Amino acid sequence: MHFKLIIALVDEDKTNAVMEAAREAGATGSTVINHARGEGVEVSKTFLGLSLETQRDMLLFLVEEHLSRHILETIEVMAEFGQTKGAGIAFQIDVEDAVGVAHQVEKLTAVVEEEL
Repeated sequence: MHFKLIIALVDEDKTNAVMEAAREAGATGSTVINHARGEGVEVSKTFLGLSLETQRDMLLFLVEEHLSRHILETIEVMAEFGQTKGAGIAFQIDVEDAVGVAHQVEKLTAVVEEEL
């Protein structure tokens, strides 16, 4: 079984909704890194040296490759990336190898066979 890693940077108030939507779309779990900070094209505004931007969470999803695009698109809709400037970003990368995922393989085998 081949996996992709989806990395999503979302506003922390959308984290739970994005994780739930990704699970409904086929993700079997996630890792959350709280309070990530990033900058886009425009420099962040400050007030007396304090950042005015909201904190983001980094969500990591190790997903089966045949389900990855659907999960990525679900994250985009739930996090409102297309509607709100600076709402966040999500992307996927290939995973060459992974260990500790035997329980996911068992669960996903039937799901992927139905998709194909």
